[in-house]
Amino acid sequence: MMQGIGRKLACFGPGWRASGDRFFVTSCRAVILERFGGPEVLELRPDFPVPDLKPKDVLVRTRAASVNPLDLRMRSGYGRSIFGSLLPLILGRDVSGEVAAVGSSVTSLSVGEEVFGALHPTAVRGTYTDYAILSENELTIKPPSLTHEEASVIPFAALTAWRALKGTARIEEGQRLMVLGGGGAVGLSAIQLSVAAGCAVVATCGNQSFQRVLSAGAEKAIDYTAEDIESTVKGDFDAVLDTIGRPETERIGVSLLKRGGHYMTLQGEAASLADRYGIAAGLPAATAVLMQKQLRYRLSHGIGYWWTYMRADLEGLQEIGRLAAAQKLKIPVDRVFSIVQTREAHEAKEKGIIPGKVVLTFD
Repeated sequence: MMQGIGRKLACFGPGWRASGDRFFVTSCRAVILERFGGPEVLELRPDFPVPDLKPKDVLVRTRAASVNPLDLRMRSGYGRSIFGSLLPLILGRDVSGEVAAVGSSVTSLSVGEEVFGALHPTAVRGTYTDYAILSENELTIKPPSLTHEEASVIPFAALTAWRALKGTARIEEGQRLMVLGGGGAVGLSAIQLSVAAGCAVVATCGNQSFQRVLSAGAEKAIDYTAEDIESTVKGDFDAVLDTIGRPETERIGVSLLKRGGHYMTLQGEAASLADRYGIAAGLPAATAVLMQKQLRYRLSHGIGYWWTYMRADLEGLQEIGRLAAAQKLKIPVDRVFSIVQTREAHEAKEKGIIPGKVVLTFD
C-alpha cells in the first residue's frame, strides 16, 4: 500500500492508474542496462515498470541525477558477479526531486516535498529514471537554496566521505588530514567536511583542480604531476583518505600517517575479487586480503587500514544538507545533459572530456 500522488492530473496515459482521487504511476522512462559494455549499451525505455512501494519506500519524481564513476564501472562490468544475474539494471545513485508517493510506514516525508539523497552502491533499481525508489532513511529535504542539479551531485560523494571521516577515522577538531585525489567529488566533499569539523587538510590533485581544492578549504594543494608528495609535506597526519587507490598512493598514504592514524581507501577489492573468482570464493578471498593488510600495517606502522564504502546514514545526510544550505559544502556541476543524452554523458566522462561532475536532467 502506498499513499499516492497528491495532485490531480488533467490526463494520464497507460503509465498511470487511478484509485479514487489519487493517481499511481505504473511505468515510466528509464535508462536500462541489459548487458555490460560501452556507452552504446545504455537504452532509454519509455515504459519501464514501477514496482509497488514497500512500507518504508519513497517514490521520487526525479528532476536531476548525477553520473558517478561507479556508474561507468558498473556499466563496463564491474560487479558482474553480483549484478550479472540481476540484469536489466537501472544505473545511478544520486537523486534530487519531489516526493511523488510514500509507503505506508513513512513518517518523515510527505508528497510534494523536495528531497535529495542516494542509493547504496549495490542497488539494482537506480536513479536514471523518471521515478526512483529510495528508502526513507536514504532521503532528506533538499536545501531550498540549491537547484536540483546542484543538489544531485552531493549525496553519494559526500556520504562516502562522511563514512570514512566520521564513521571510521572519527575525526576531531584540531586533527590533520591528507586527501589523495582531492579534486574529485569525494575528495572535495572530504575537504569541506573536515574543514567544517575544525580540521586542517592537505590534498593532492591535478593542476586543473588546484583552485577548486584551495577554494574548498584545503590549507595546501599539491600538484601530484609536478611535486613529490612525500618531500613536500611532513608525515604526521591523523587520517589519510585515498580516493585513487593505487599501490603507489597506498604506499604514500601509509607513510604519511602518525601512529594511531587511519588509512582509508575507496578502492576495496571485494567486488574485483568476486568478479575474478566468483562470489563464493572471491568474497572470502577479499576478507582475507583486508585482514592481512590490517594486521601488517598495524604491526609495521601502528595504523588502521580500511576499505570504505558509501552507506545510508540519515543523520549524516541531514548534516550534509545543513552544510550545503550554509554554503559550506558545494560540488561544482561542470555539464548538464538531458536523460535522452545519457550515452553522450557517459562517453564524455569516459573520455575525460569533462573532468568534473555531470548531471542528467528530466523533463
